[in-house]
Amino acid sequence: MQKLIIRGDPGIRKGAVIEYDGDEFVCFGINRQGDFHGPSDPQLWCTVGSEDEREDYERRSYIPMHLDVEAVDESEIDVLQARA
Repeated sequence: MQKLIIRGDPGIRKGAVIEYDGDEFVCFGINRQGDFHGPSDPQLWCTVGSEDEREDYERRSYIPMHLDVEAVDESEIDVLQARA
């Protein structure tokens, strides 16, 4: 499980399936940042992981500040399914 900061909005919502860097991820939760007082393009702060990690996310069996964080542009993301 990790945090993925996407610069721009590729049109995904909670439950989306994306491909990044050759790996497939499920977006468990998305926070949209920058709509009012932020950068010109919004940022999506996504908690992503494999389908096996969904139960850990739902039970909060992780420490959010200890997750790895990566920032990418929306052009680096392939959307396989936009929402659940």
